[in-house]
Amino acid sequence: MDKESDEGNIEYKLLLDKLTEEKAERLAAQMLYRLNEGHGEAFYIVGLSDDGQPIGLSDQELSNSLNNLKIIAQKAGANIQIIRTVMGEKGAIAEVYVRRIRNYPPVEVSVALLGNVDAGKSTLKGVLTFSTLDNGNGYAMSLVARYLHEIKMRRTSSVSVHIIGYDSEGRLVNDILQNYNESEIYLKSNKIIYLIDLAGHEKYFKTTLKGIMGNLPDYNILVVSLSSGPIGTFKEHLGISVALKIPIIIVFTKVDMAPKPVAEMSINEVIKMLKMPGIDKIPFMVKDESDLIVASKNIANGRIVPIFIVSNKTGEGIDLLKKFMNFLPKRINWEERRKEKFMLYIDDIFRVAGVGTVISGLINRGIIKENEELFIGPMADGSFKKVNAFSIYKNRVPVNSAYAGEYVTIALNRVSPEEIKSGMILTNDLRSVKVVWKFKADIRVLHHPTLIKIGYEPVIQLNTIKEVAKIISSQPPFLKTGEFGSVVFQLKYRPIVINEGDTFIFREGKARGIGKITGILN
Repeated sequence: MDKESDEGNIEYKLLLDKLTEEKAERLAAQMLYRLNEGHGEAFYIVGLSDDGQPIGLSDQELSNSLNNLKIIAQKAGANIQIIRTVMGEKGAIAEVYVRRIRNYPPVEVSVALLGNVDAGKSTLKGVLTFSTLDNGNGYAMSLVARYLHEIKMRRTSSVSVHIIGYDSEGRLVNDILQNYNESEIYLKSNKIIYLIDLAGHEKYFKTTLKGIMGNLPDYNILVVSLSSGPIGTFKEHLGISVALKIPIIIVFTKVDMAPKPVAEMSINEVIKMLKMPGIDKIPFMVKDESDLIVASKNIANGRIVPIFIVSNKTGEGIDLLKKFMNFLPKRINWEERRKEKFMLYIDDIFRVAGVGTVISGLINRGIIKENEELFIGPMADGSFKKVNAFSIYKNRVPVNSAYAGEYVTIALNRVSPEEIKSGMILTNDLRSVKVVWKFKADIRVLHHPTLIKIGYEPVIQLNTIKEVAKIISSQPPFLKTGEFGSVVFQLKYRPIVINEGDTFIFREGKARGIGKITGILN
């Protein structure tokens, strides 16, 4: 093992004995530091020296140390879960998972489900969220589909979000409840995983892209059918995940259907893609609980790609995937963003009978409070309109306030749904936003059949923004697939709110590119 680091959420303890009240308080403060480093979660390794020597403890020493660790965790408002015990040089070593539970909302992690059409993404989500197995005839998929035509066509065409929750003991709350009830799962969980199901068909690529950019997932699960392998949009979804620097998890489905030679060929094809130049990932096959602990502790850096093999019909591999989800670390530091002024990019707009105008979206930064005066815009002329947030809901639960990183629905007055457009923002401070008509960006052309030059008009996608922009300056003057350039975009129809440093995708037909904003020019 490496030497213990003063930073991060991993703590080594050789022995925890002679626990006085003063020592317990000091160690509880240390645990709070580790929990804060891990956004509410930490790993303790008992029986390991600070320099990483696997010394180990006797059975009695380990039992006493774990009992003392439990006392320390209670003082820190946390709960412990013994993950595994292995043998060291002189005795046993225990790896312990610690999660904060007191006076805090649940730890929240978002995971997008990507992959080609018919790979089994929606079926996998149905199996996980409804704690049931598929019947081989679309049953699990029908539980999570948003529209009737999706059930009939067995094809997702929209962005669909469901949750799974874990309690303080690491048990899946969805398994405990008899029915899927979003508010009840949220209220009974100490950790929530948001499963964002995205369309796999090329026809709905713009919807899929909006789902990724608008929900800012911590991780992307790329689902691959062992029967057909990495076909269709898989390679494109892999490329987008790498370009946006979102860590990847591979889940192979239909292990019950694929002949062994076909399954092995599919796995080898994906592993070969992961090792390609420009992707440069390390595939890691998860076969047991020891593997999933290693994977969960290393996935956030983006190099390791855990690989699972499951069957939605027989349940093979599903329990291992559920346990892995429990240990998935939070990747985005929303706590820092909560210190900034409130801003939310609007995703969906509704007219609700008896309520009026309702919008939904992910809070990108800051905090919103019920009845707070806000500004919505920019309108086509760049102006904003004053509104009030008279009710806020999170996971169908009414709340008085909501924070950065949370997906919420907000009821607004003094504005009609017809005045609002997806991609607009809601904010409490106009001084903290920049309304932009023109910006400079460094871009890379991922795919284009010919050349990109001045006058090219792609759709810019960033957060929930989808707006046409025109290249009015380019250096070099012509760009083709794989090339980098510096360009100036001019919005064509309406202004948007963006910031220097934001990453965006541009597309036009089957042409794709990625860019980073380097300057606001107006």
